[in-house]
Amino acid sequence: MSIITLLKSSAFMMTLALVVALATNFGGVFPGNVLSADVRSNLTVLTLAVMLTVSLSRIPYQNLNPVKYGRSVARAALLGLVVSSAIPLIGYYLLKDTEFGAQAMGLVFIAATPFAASVGPLSYILNGDMEHAMRGTIIVYVLSLAWIPLVVWATLGEVVDMTNVVITVIELIAIPLLASRLLVKVKMNKDYMAVFLNCCIFLLVWLSVGSTKFAGDAWIFVAFLLIAALRSFGLGCAVETVEKKAGIHWHQRVTDILMTSYKNKGIAIATCMAVLGPTGLAPVAMVAIATSIVVEVLWVAFMDSVLFGRRRMERELAAED
Repeated sequence: MSIITLLKSSAFMMTLALVVALATNFGGVFPGNVLSADVRSNLTVLTLAVMLTVSLSRIPYQNLNPVKYGRSVARAALLGLVVSSAIPLIGYYLLKDTEFGAQAMGLVFIAATPFAASVGPLSYILNGDMEHAMRGTIIVYVLSLAWIPLVVWATLGEVVDMTNVVITVIELIAIPLLASRLLVKVKMNKDYMAVFLNCCIFLLVWLSVGSTKFAGDAWIFVAFLLIAALRSFGLGCAVETVEKKAGIHWHQRVTDILMTSYKNKGIAIATCMAVLGPTGLAPVAMVAIATSIVVEVLWVAFMDSVLFGRRRMERELAAED
């Protein structure tokens, strides 16, 4: 297997980033004196903004009309924002008044985050509904301009500066959305783009997990692992079961599952660091997000090898035909 092949693999790069970040963290060698909280916050926002600009630029102008494709848009918004946010929010409210309330704040940013922009490319790879994925991505990211501030205000409005929240959302989503429209017709090599995006993910995971303060009782990590597992494995498998019993075909089912279970951790990391950075709570709140990344890596591997495995895919597509 070539180096390029490994660099193109999101699962491999996320796993490698996690291993390096944890080694850096527990080895006590993260350069916090150089990469201060402010520097990490700014670098994270910049990296993610560039990532989203490149990712969203691959979505064409065609078939984006939310009125004409109302059911598709409604499904994407319901699954990608409302349903996918329920479990992290429930977890936050169960923990907010405990001694781990500060750590639980990270769950708010997971809840506020839309699904990953890579849902489109993954839908293509896994024979999902590409039009639904692309259209849903653009519409949900537009809705996120209001959704993220709403969720943060409703949960952390007394703790954070909402002006900073709005500015961060504009930097992370509004500007990349606009900039991406200017790059739609610019040709990009898919392999190089995949390597670039995965390297950005590596940097984001290292910056966040490498600087996270994991001190605390062991049970809180178990709680975050359970919440993350319910949000990814639980919701993903639930959508698979319900839609399959309802007779919904593979193409739509794949994309719906991705929208429900695969959160954009980059946005969660960037908003947490930018919004909670001034309060000094970001490294503590990052515990929930870092724990969720561990589960997300396992979920990606499970989807690739089991849930959407090639043999199962071929069998179900043949049966549907």
